[in-house]
Amino acid sequence: MAEKPHINLVFIGHVDHGKSTLVGRLLYELGEVPEQVLKKYREEAEKLGKGTFEFAWVMDSLKDERERGLTIDIAHKKFETQKNYFTIIDAPGHRDFVKNMIT
Repeated sequence: MAEKPHINLVFIGHVDHGKSTLVGRLLYELGEVPEQVLKKYREEAEKLGKGTFEFAWVMDSLKDERERGLTIDIAHKKFETQKNYFTIIDAPGHRDFVKNMIT
């Protein structure tokens, strides 16, 4: 049997345009994020006054990222489907942190 192809997906774009939220939602819809984990993120986000950030927190795990509401460093997750292996990468959009994506 042939090995599955590996596909890298990188989400890049301007700050505050929903990259982390999109990646988190995609991983949730694919079954890669359990409901209880998302519920925990939702509760923690609400405590910080960021009640709509639960999907972004799937990828934004640093304390500073969660407090500031923006991605500081790249994050990646791996998953697979029946046909492919994937690495999904969430990159920072703020100009001060784009260098973290490049390095």
